[in-house]
Amino acid sequence: MNAAAAIDIDSAALHRAVSTLETLILGKPAQVRLCLACLLARGHLLIEDVPGVGKTTLAHALAHVLGLAWQRVQFTSDLLPADIIGVSVFDRAGQQFHFRQGPIFTQLLLADEVNRASPRTQSALLEAMEERQISADVTTYRLPEPFFVVATQNPHEQLGTFALPESQLDRFLMRVTLGYPDAAHERELLRSGERREMLPQIASALTPEAVIRIQARVRTVYVSDAVLDYAQALIARTRDRTDLKLGLSPRAGQGLIRAAQAWTYLADRNAVLPDDIQAVLAAVVSHRLEYSAEAAARIGRTGSGGDGHAIANELIRAVPVPV
Repeated sequence: MNAAAAIDIDSAALHRAVSTLETLILGKPAQVRLCLACLLARGHLLIEDVPGVGKTTLAHALAHVLGLAWQRVQFTSDLLPADIIGVSVFDRAGQQFHFRQGPIFTQLLLADEVNRASPRTQSALLEAMEERQISADVTTYRLPEPFFVVATQNPHEQLGTFALPESQLDRFLMRVTLGYPDAAHERELLRSGERREMLPQIASALTPEAVIRIQARVRTVYVSDAVLDYAQALIARTRDRTDLKLGLSPRAGQGLIRAAQAWTYLADRNAVLPDDIQAVLAAVVSHRLEYSAEAAARIGRTGSGGDGHAIANELIRAVPVPV
């Protein structure tokens, strides 16, 4: 099979994945595409919303449709880092320790309700998400490829939650929210029942090998100097504003470009446009940008992570689009 034929096959499979996910997650086509763009950009995904709107179902659907091996960890206040990473067990016969791998050794890790665990346990994900490896007992273990963390969290105003530290949030390429369904799609949900029950009857659209190939192609999507100028102007604007706690980091800027490349690839185009930057901007920056306490009090905002979408919209209005 030549290279062009392989690309066509993978592209067709990717479109099947999009269609399948949209039949499982009703009325949320933009969120579905953002999630796929995040994974194809080799990022990690944070899904935040109130309980019961389909966060875990979306994560299950992503693993199934992409054909990935996956593990689920239910984060609770008593969860320990070793429960995620693994633990060394002493073998009496061999008189030595053996490392027993934890659930993080998988292709897609569903970290369910990640903000119900303590900060110490949350930090166990940092090395894995950034370097795709685990260090234990002076030994480094590579994680499978592809490796994605899909974390769900409830709004941190709710009882029993711990706010994710900035260093942890910055490891997530995107944060998406689902929101309540509209009336027509909610009627369909009420009629058809639990969407997760449909998964065993649906064939996977992709394979891990196909996902890796598509990820490599996403990195080749062309980004012009004009688009880079636009992205840099957006980033610089966040650093110049005195009403924000922090501006965007270089890691966030790199993530913005990768996410826009993946969004472009999903649209069957080979060059990023300013519209693609705008399409992914809120998902990439909403968990990274926050009003300062003084600014939040002055304009009547909450001062919480929910401000990020409003800030992203302000950036789009304030920074001119290149001609």
